[in-house]
Amino acid sequence: MAKLQGKSRTAYVCAECGAEHNKWQGQCAECGAWNSLSEFVVESAAAAKSPAARRSGWAGKVDAPRVTALKDVRHSEDARVSTGIGEFDRVLGGGLVEGAVVLVGGDPGIGKSTLLLQALAQMAPSLPGLYVTGEESLGQVAGRASRLGLPLDGLNALAETGVERILEHAVALQPKLIVADSVQTLWTEQLTAAPGSVSQVRESAARLVRYAKETGAAVFLVGHVTKEGGIAGPRVLEHMVDAVLYFEGDSGSRFRVLRAFKNRFGAVNELGVFAMGDKGLREVPNPSAIFLSGGSAQQPGSCVMVTREGTRPLLVEVQALVDSSPLSNPRRVAVGLEQNRLAMLLAVLHRHGGVVVGDQDVFVNVVGGIRVQETAADLPVLLAVLSSLRDKPLPEKTVAFGEVGLSGEIRPVPNGEERLKEAATHGFKRAIVAKANAPKAGSYKGMEVVAVERLSDALSAAE
Repeated sequence: MAKLQGKSRTAYVCAECGAEHNKWQGQCAECGAWNSLSEFVVESAAAAKSPAARRSGWAGKVDAPRVTALKDVRHSEDARVSTGIGEFDRVLGGGLVEGAVVLVGGDPGIGKSTLLLQALAQMAPSLPGLYVTGEESLGQVAGRASRLGLPLDGLNALAETGVERILEHAVALQPKLIVADSVQTLWTEQLTAAPGSVSQVRESAARLVRYAKETGAAVFLVGHVTKEGGIAGPRVLEHMVDAVLYFEGDSGSRFRVLRAFKNRFGAVNELGVFAMGDKGLREVPNPSAIFLSGGSAQQPGSCVMVTREGTRPLLVEVQALVDSSPLSNPRRVAVGLEQNRLAMLLAVLHRHGGVVVGDQDVFVNVVGGIRVQETAADLPVLLAVLSSLRDKPLPEKTVAFGEVGLSGEIRPVPNGEERLKEAATHGFKRAIVAKANAPKAGSYKGMEVVAVERLSDALSAAE
């Protein structure tokens, strides 16, 4: 008598505490959370076998795991393959790793599909790829490729949303690169939930991740974003993949920023800059030039700073507008900066700089849509605020960076020499920095470096 194959069963798991239930109910019996149960499939060992193993009928014995000393484990550096797009390679950590699963998110129309289609076309001669579309027809994908001027030879496409059929085609075609656009449209026959639901997104992504790890094929998942800016679907989706990349950019600007928020094979917070044109996304190898205003004369309320994104120093312009407020509670608006930190810096400016802006509206903006998350922006922000308040521009070709403490001290920031080198490369003649970041000679490659220890010293040096 033939041995019965194990069957999959359905369980309902609480998103808050992870408790498992045999049937759906409105409230979790363990933690008491309401409407937190989602349907998941618990597969048997036979059902969880890889697609290649099921197709070949392999039923060999799996060696039992054993404890191994780490010093005896042989390891090698991850071999990377270039995508043909330098800025994309930078964000990925130097190139694409075999078997990597990358989640790319961003607002609709920002360029996710365009970038991945360009990368797929660049890598097609060396790595066979498969573009799986669940939102567009094959005619639309081919039309976009033609408009972008991409070579169609070697490009394979599939219009399908069923994960089982996608994996069947992948096993037959053996691609080394798969693009799934988008993960929210995928669904598996093992679940009865609608496509796009939490359980369908999680299970579909899990099957593609398993395929990538077992076959060595790299997988790109395109993800939709919610109105809060996060990837739609379960939070566990970001934990399942190897890298999470976000596309950022203003709808009215042609520039796009690709940022890495998670990367198991490279640095996080790495930044890639692109410009959208009629031929798709074009990489910008020198983004500092586009983030500066390029004006012939320095304007009041403007200060150039050197921030650091991943492994790259960037020159960005910080603008401030200070105006008398008709409100009893003046406004504090920060775009590209943390608003609570702006309020704290204004208090330090009042207490230790003697500058009163309590009756003024203060607006601060980082030009180019860049989000500065490090404390090196503290000093440039205060210098820009002071410049706008006095309606007097800072000296030309002046750059600044440094953290401002609550007691009015100017603290150093990491990689000071690299920041000075970037400023000197772009022709800046003067830098206001913390004393610990200043070179001993008082200058750096022909650029005067003013070392300050207190906020009052920095305000005096900016006059």
